[in-house]
Amino acid sequence: MLTTLEAMAEQYVASDKRTGLEVAVTGEFPPAHEDRIRIARTCTLFTRLLSTILTTENESQRRERFVAVETQLELAEALIREDVEEVQRLMQQTMERMGITKDQLDELAKRIIDQFGDGPGGGGDNPLFPPPAN
Repeated sequence: MLTTLEAMAEQYVASDKRTGLEVAVTGEFPPAHEDRIRIARTCTLFTRLLSTILTTENESQRRERFVAVETQLELAEALIREDVEEVQRLMQQTMERMGITKDQLDELAKRIIDQFGDGPGGGGDNPLFPPPAN
């Protein structure tokens, strides 16, 4: 038997007027008003994004856009989990899809380090290129 204090599943539904696409998110939402706003906004943006992709008439272009969004969502999730290895893997995979090889990325990183050095303080405290974790 549920009491009034027990959490119940909630649902937020977002729809896109252009296509009629509707996305529902169901779960136990945090009570904080700001969190609920973020859930609603994220769901609305996701719905709009899917709707925009679905309106792409060219099938191969539409699939490429889905893959790009999937990769970016995986990247965002890995960043939130602070999984550096997964972030690096996904970034490298994205660059390879764009035709940029690992060697080209390594060369670019070397050029940036050569040009900017270790930053104004020296000693390897450049936030763009932190020292590798042991």
